[in-house]
Amino acid sequence: MVKIALSPEEKYMKEAIRQARKAEALGEVPIGCVIEYEGKIIGRGYNRRMTDKTTLAHAEIAAIKKACRAMGDWRLEGCTMYVTLEPCPMCAGAIVQARIPKVVIGCMNPKAGCAGSVVDLLHQDGFNHQVETEVGVMGEECSRMLKEFFRELRRKGKKK
Repeated sequence: MVKIALSPEEKYMKEAIRQARKAEALGEVPIGCVIEYEGKIIGRGYNRRMTDKTTLAHAEIAAIKKACRAMGDWRLEGCTMYVTLEPCPMCAGAIVQARIPKVVIGCMNPKAGCAGSVVDLLHQDGFNHQVETEVGVMGEECSRMLKEFFRELRRKGKKK
């Protein structure tokens, strides 16, 4: 059996998907995020809004907090974020504020995404920082995970 080596993007997105599965296990929308610096993951996070009862408990925010602690700085220059779903306005703003140079996105969010779907906060000319984006890394798997979660949620809702 031949084992195909994963690209660095796939390797880190696979870990973001693992984080998303932790959210799913809690009954949360399965969104996961990791932040990589010099080949090491320095921040991980997953969606915990219902669990923590706060709108601030997004995967990206949790990963940014941990990465800032690891770096000893609020600036995450030289880091790459890997996130399973296109960031919302709050998370896109935090990415710009943290000066993260690159974000790798699994799948886009046509209803709330702020990296090009609804608006594009990551490439706003007026801001002092723009973010390089790469979209679609393991996109099918990320999209399928979300679709299955919401399909199951609707199915359970019909039972009540």
